[in-house]
Amino acid sequence: MSRRVPLEGQVAVVTGAARGVGERLARKLAARGASVALVGLEERQLARVAGALESDAARWHADVTDHAAMERVAREVKARFGKVDIVVANAGVAAGGPLEGSDPGAWRRVVDVNLVGSAVTGRAFLPVLAESRGYLLQIASLAALTPAPLMTAYCASKAGVEAYAHALRAEVAHRGVRVGVGYLSWTDTDMVRGADEDGAMRELRRRLPWPANRTYPLGPAVDRLVDGIERRSAHVYGQGWIRGVQAVRGVLPGVIAAGGARELRRLGARAQGARPGLVGAGGAADERERAVRAAAHGG
Repeated sequence: MSRRVPLEGQVAVVTGAARGVGERLARKLAARGASVALVGLEERQLARVAGALESDAARWHADVTDHAAMERVAREVKARFGKVDIVVANAGVAAGGPLEGSDPGAWRRVVDVNLVGSAVTGRAFLPVLAESRGYLLQIASLAALTPAPLMTAYCASKAGVEAYAHALRAEVAHRGVRVGVGYLSWTDTDMVRGADEDGAMRELRRRLPWPANRTYPLGPAVDRLVDGIERRSAHVYGQGWIRGVQAVRGVLPGVIAAGGARELRRLGARAQGARPGLVGAGGAADERERAVRAAAHGG
């Protein structure tokens, strides 16, 4: 069992900190004595979260896909707190529905935020993590292990961040930086609730075999993430049963393809009706932010 690193006096950066997993994680890290740097797109939400934390906190408005912005954030966090010990690359968005006829902009944005944004975050903060011999936790998903119909962009992005984090772990270990991957099943967040607004997605998910068909409470899942951060773990499972999925992941694409074909035949035309764009309140905030920037730049 790996040795715990107490969070008291540590400096943690959390992306996507305005709501959901990021917000709850920031609260729990702060409650254990960590100073927290909150990064996200929703300025008012970030201010609310920062004001509620039990330890020293500051916030940065930034898009994780913007290299220059994230390099600036890394410099300013170091200047503000003196160091960075922990980075949690949590920012993420989702879109649902069949690939054929999907919104190309939303599909690309899911990959950009979830995969490219994670790499941009890692690139920006690696120099300061090397100074502290710190820890980067990359939030992936059960979707990295189990491909699912109507979720091509999300599954591709989360499989990508898992592979990216594993490769990065080998690349930076000699510098004293540890890299972990966090896996979550369906957890009670705005993103999951937003996905459930689509009837076909909701029904398809509820017909998954137990325990993958449940929505899990946020608090216990984040407690497991905090425990993994304290241990600097290579793998962190928000729901313990996901660990067992690792052993059978090689056979899952075939099993899911067979089951998915049956379910999509049953759903028929209902499977084609997903709302275009990103799901949930976080997805709506991302779309608003991009619209504001596009207007500012003349289109």
